[in-house]
Amino acid sequence: MTDGQTEGAQASVSLGTSHFREANERVRAALATADVVELRDVFAQRYLGCALPAGKRLEIRGVPGNDMACYLDGGSIEVFGNAQDQIGNTMNGGSVVIHGRCGDAAGYAMRGGRIFVRDGCGWRVGIHMKQFEDRCPAIVIGGDAGSFLGEYLAGGVIVLMGSPGEYLATGMHGGVIYLREPLDPDAVPEGLVLEPVDADDRTVLADLLGEYNDHFAADLGAPVDATGEGYWRLRPASSRPYAALYAS
Repeated sequence: MTDGQTEGAQASVSLGTSHFREANERVRAALATADVVELRDVFAQRYLGCALPAGKRLEIRGVPGNDMACYLDGGSIEVFGNAQDQIGNTMNGGSVVIHGRCGDAAGYAMRGGRIFVRDGCGWRVGIHMKQFEDRCPAIVIGGDAGSFLGEYLAGGVIVLMGSPGEYLATGMHGGVIYLREPLDPDAVPEGLVLEPVDADDRTVLADLLGEYNDHFAADLGAPVDATGEGYWRLRPASSRPYAALYAS
């Protein structure tokens, strides 16, 4: 197919070095007539897939710029390469899959949906994540994480298969972080508890790690262990772990 040409419910668009405003206009035009749009030659254009609704899908070949999938609203985005900062910013639902690594602040204030990153991530991933009723956002990171992972976490699930950076879960007061590697006791932040996972946790992990394998086992040459065995759960010690820091 040539640039912008549709075939059935699919379309293909080459972005090249186009400005992000022009790029997004072209992407929106393609999505108006196709449910699946392949973006080729992507070079750091921002805001791709912003507020993408359910039933729409972007397949990105290249490196999308900041705020890809911001406010994602049920759609799906798959990146065959690395991604820059703030992917999934305030996303409501849907799926983001990165066949590489991502930069800082992925899932900032995320409220629903799932983000899967095959490799590592930058700083402040999962900051201010939250959940409400049946909306429980999740981020799965296959490699190492930068500093401040899960900062001010208020809800949702983060799974980290590699090593965390410094200041893990600073200000965390909700949700859960699953770690493949245990922390030294003196490295557990005040107000939080680190403990082995139980049967309910392993059910959650089996679901998320199973989906991680669906996306990346072929890339990795073999699936990761999806049983959840050997993981550790980092959680708040109470519903108000920092109550003593504030006036009653």
